Amino acid sequence: MALQHRRRGPTFTPPQALAAGFALLILIGTVLLALPVAHEPGHRLSLTDALFMATSAVCVTGLAVVDVSTTFSAFGEVVLLLLVQAGGLGIMSLSAMMFLLTGRRIGLHERLMMQEALGSLSIAGVVRLTRTIIAGTLAVEAIGAALLSLRFLAYYPPAQALYFGIFHSITAFNNAGFDLTSRSLRPFQHDPAVLLVMAGLILMGGMGFVVLQDVWHHRRWERFSLQTKLVLAVTGVLVGAATLLVLALEWGNPATLGGLPVPEKLLNAFFTAVTFRTAGFESIPTAGMASAALLLAMVLMFIGGSPGGTGGGIRTTTFAVIALAVRATVRGTEDIQAMGRRLPRELLDRAIAIVAMSMAVIVAVGGLLLVTEGHLVTAPGNPFGAADVLFESTSAFTTMGLSTGVTPHLSMAGRLLLTVTMYVGRIGPLTAAVALAQRRRERVNIDYPEERVMIG
Repeated sequence: MALQHRRRGPTFTPPQALAAGFALLILIGTVLLALPVAHEPGHRLSLTDALFMATSAVCVTGLAVVDVSTTFSAFGEVVLLLLVQAGGLGIMSLSAMMFLLTGRRIGLHERLMMQEALGSLSIAGVVRLTRTIIAGTLAVEAIGAALLSLRFLAYYPPAQALYFGIFHSITAFNNAGFDLTSRSLRPFQHDPAVLLVMAGLILMGGMGFVVLQDVWHHRRWERFSLQTKLVLAVTGVLVGAATLLVLALEWGNPATLGGLPVPEKLLNAFFTAVTFRTAGFESIPTAGMASAALLLAMVLMFIGGSPGGTGGGIRTTTFAVIALAVRATVRGTEDIQAMGRRLPRELLDRAIAIVAMSMAVIVAVGGLLLVTEGHLVTAPGNPFGAADVLFESTSAFTTMGLSTGVTPHLSMAGRLLLTVTMYVGRIGPLTAAVALAQRRRERVNIDYPEERVMIG
């Protein structure tokens, strides 16, 4: 009897699966947010704006062309929140959860995709890690929601306090800057409880569960993996340095920290340093900050969060690899060393490629925005400048979500451009890293002559 071969359909590579999964989720979100039931009476959301908001939610960005609290109904807000949760957990985590719930077997191909999506260094234990991520995410968000709800009782009725607590806990942990106050967290700039809980959720979400799991299991620095050490070290240095710089740059600015007492200056500078890196919340007005502070924000958001986390940017480990390579070059050593370990040279090649591609996208999008949104810069009496437009493109690509006020004034072309930018920013560095990691060129036994060129 002849053997019958089952014809299999096309198999997606991990980058293709991630890109397609996020695109499908955005499409579903766009349809749901465009429904009339998703809007408050008297409000109407165009298909373009629904696409923008769905993309911003799935890509855990937080940029908004409309006011969430006044435009969306309770149904619309819940849809937005579910999109944020799905985007933060990631397509592979959601797929694995469906496999586990339905009892289906998770094959090697799915495990490979999960490994890359979760930022795990090994395929071993990725299913168990996925279970931990899902359970851990829900547990952390529940604790955050409880703490915030208790504090919000001082401002809102019990039902509203609970709803606000759940909403802001999820958006904070997933590093998406959506809020229900119409003023972000500026109403709570005097409240340490709210800002510190939110900052803690943002930091934990941005570091990623691989790091959090390592810290939880080992609890001693010398037992942590090198990735955990680098993430913690870089995060601590960036947040600490940014806090001091925000204090120095905004200390006397009456629009931001100038009118606050010293303890609240410290609190809000710390929260601003945290949110500059990965989230889109603000306790002091971003539009009122000095140009030097906005430049600092752009640098921090470009670096972003950590692999496997909910933040964007090039990732802290990418930044660390490049910084360590610069140190090695200055010292005249060939090996890239970190905390008693030697890093493979191919990591530097990937890091440089990711940084170069990211910078190219940001500059290209910024230039296109200056063309499509030229009226915002050249119109007499308009408060926006070229720096605001470049800030917008950086915020969109790094999925950070802060804005100096440009977003609601964007034209349709500008909104569509930022929609694509957020999507590329969410999957771009990750997809690039996966593609470069999997690329294996065949060895060719040809050695070309070596010749030097002048650089620097």
